[in-house]
Formats: sequence, C-alpha cells, structure tokens
Amino acid sequence: MKNFSIRAVVAIGIGTALYIALSLVSIPVGFIPNTSIQPRTALLAILAAIFGPIVGGAVGFLGHALADAFQYGSVWWSWVFPDAVFGLIVGIFVTKYKIEDGGFGVKQIVLFNVVQVVANAIAWIGLAPVLDILIFAEPANKVFTQGIFAFIGNIITIGILGTLLAISYSKVKSKSSSLTKEY
Repeated sequence: MKNFSIRAVVAIGIGTALYIALSLVSIPVGFIPNTSIQPRTALLAILAAIFGPIVGGAVGFLGHALADAFQYGSVWWSWVFPDAVFGLIVGIFVTKYKIEDGGFGVKQIVLFNVVQVVANAIAWIGLAPVLDILIFAEPANKVFTQGIFAFIGNIITIGILGTLLAISYSKVKSKSSSLTKEY
C-alpha cells in the first residue's frame, strides 16, 4: 500500500457501488443452495490488485454487507468477512502485480492467479464454512459443500474475467503513461 489517498476513498466508494450492482448478476449453481457464480468477484480481485489491501478489504466488506442488506433484508456476516479477507490478501501483493505500471505480464498473471486461488481457498473453504457453523449453527456438510463450490466458481471467474480486466487496465495505463511522457 503506497498511501491512503482521496483516490483510494473514491475507489472504495465506486468499487462498493459497482460490487452492489454486480451482485444482481449471478448464475445459480442449481444443485447447491444459496451459491452462485458472480462477476463481482472479478471486480473485487481487480480493485484489490490495483489499489491494495485496504481498498480490497473495504470493498469486499462494504459491498457484500450492503448487497446482502439491499437484496435480502439481512446480512450474512459469515460470507461478508471472507470477502473482506479475500480482498485484503489479494491486495497485499499490489506492487508485485505491476498493473498500474503497465507491466502486467505473464509472471504477474501467474502470481495474480496463484494469490487469488490461495485467497479464495482461505476465504471460502476455510473461513466461510467455519463462520457459518459458529454463527448460524449450519450443518457442516452443507456449508463446506457451498464453500467448495463458491471457491471453484470464484477461481474460474477471476481466472478468466479478472485476468482479462487486469490485462486491459494495465495496457490502458501503459498507453496513457507513454502519452504523458511524450508531452
């Protein structure tokens, strides 16, 4: 994290709003209750990778909590906290991804995807099911199954959509940097 700035506050605000809007877009995993594939995970990953752990954690926390409140009238905290943890973990490596520098190449793509897989495993195979059991007394077999399918859906969504967004953003940043240097 370079420094917490107005840019980071704006990223949290816009990122949270986009996260909430993208929460309306989902592909249900029909045979697993309350589990769906959502593009909002790719947005969270890319925001964390560009702006760092505070923005990633805040967007994951605020976006998920507010989306739950608006859509369902209550917040499922055992899934809000894992999204925040996911954003924090992905954001920790912000300087290694080199997205802002226009240097998001093969090495950075591999790192981004390894980190997102590990962060998803921690969040959805570890944290979410345990919190479901502790907070809501949910049956272990149900919540670990949900967590595994959320993990799989997230790594695929982020692996494809998140990587493409990061590549595109990095190329735009690279071009805009070279244009400013010419003048």
